Amino acid sequence: MNQSILGFYYEDFVVGEEIKHALSKTIFESDNNLFSLLTMNHHPVHINMDYAAKNQHGKILVVGTLVFSLAVGMTVPEISGKAIANLSYEDIRHLNPVFINDTLYARTKILDKRESKTKPDRGIVHVETVAFNQNGVGVLSFRRNVLVKKSINRCR
Repeated sequence: MNQSILGFYYEDFVVGEEIKHALSKTIFESDNNLFSLLTMNHHPVHINMDYAAKNQHGKILVVGTLVFSLAVGMTVPEISGKAIANLSYEDIRHLNPVFINDTLYARTKILDKRESKTKPDRGIVHVETVAFNQNGVGVLSFRRNVLVKKSINRCR
């Protein structure tokens, strides 16, 4: 049996490359309810079917920060598995609504990378992730800078 590889080293990232993430997630009502409770987001459009039915989309909307959290999580095996830290998140955009029973997928483009100016064993990778639903409709996009380890053999 081969050992599972979690993430890539700095050198493995290729600027311009796009990664289609293997993980996906269908969002269930229980996911949305629990996340709403944990984060104290009690807006009725997320937890009250009657209220939601009388508003713009006519049904419960999934909490946007849940969508963001899931999208980040789906990228871990490829993008941040060897990360030292996520340095920043930027330009987070909610592109379209997400509803109960939607399935999320994600892809990430490598925008840029640079070696650390102070530590030779790491570098910063700048990426943009787009999450989309089962119909291929983009629902969220964001960019981030990830501090990633270099391969031990390559930083000597």
